[in-house]
Amino acid sequence: MIPSDSHATTDYWVVVPAAGAGKRMGAKTPKQYLPIDGKPLIAHTLENILSWPGLKGVVVALSADDAVFATLDCAQDDKVQTVIGGAERADSVLAALEYLSQHQSPATLVLVHDAARPLVSTEDIDKLLAAAPMALLAQPASDTVKLAGEANSVRQTLPREQIWLAQTPQKAPLGTLLQALQRGLDENPKAITDEASALELAGHAPELVAACCSNFKITHPSDLVLAEALLRHRSDGASSGNKL
Repeated sequence: MIPSDSHATTDYWVVVPAAGAGKRMGAKTPKQYLPIDGKPLIAHTLENILSWPGLKGVVVALSADDAVFATLDCAQDDKVQTVIGGAERADSVLAALEYLSQHQSPATLVLVHDAARPLVSTEDIDKLLAAAPMALLAQPASDTVKLAGEANSVRQTLPREQIWLAQTPQKAPLGTLLQALQRGLDENPKAITDEASALELAGHAPELVAACCSNFKITHPSDLVLAEALLRHRSDGASSGNKL
């Protein structure tokens, strides 16, 4: 049983959808369990989350046949709960939110974070928590952005200063996000690519919070190499007392 809610204005929960197969990675093992520096990817992500100040708990949405997660050290932490996820990311997030709604008030802040983003910094989490009640980490575009037309020909150059690449965590009050996601999946499921898109369809305008470039999502095999190098760099810096 999850603890009852007593500090909804200051404490928050994190939802981690982890029921997918990670098909773009091209591996037989689900992406969240691919090894990085001796640990599964999701273990690095959860260990990071469990270090965030003010965290009340984590709900991880898993596939029904997942037999690996329960064997991880991080899964034994009292703050970690699990639910059965769905076929799509949004379905898994919805399952976790419905679970939380049975025990937490609608005002409880929820941060939804990708299992494949192990390198989000505590400083970025602090900025996100200090932002508007509905907000998300994102990366301002640094390259010139082209809108493609037929046969991948350039149709238009878009104003770079208006382009942001959405990341996670994405934050909202539990009741607001649950209602927006339920409505979005009922009315236009293809438009729900992240939590912010569900909030947007419901008429909200989440705040964009600039994140460090290290908060990338591991999607392709080459990302594993970069993530491992950065994780080792952070570990070496922490051991030597240097803040990275």
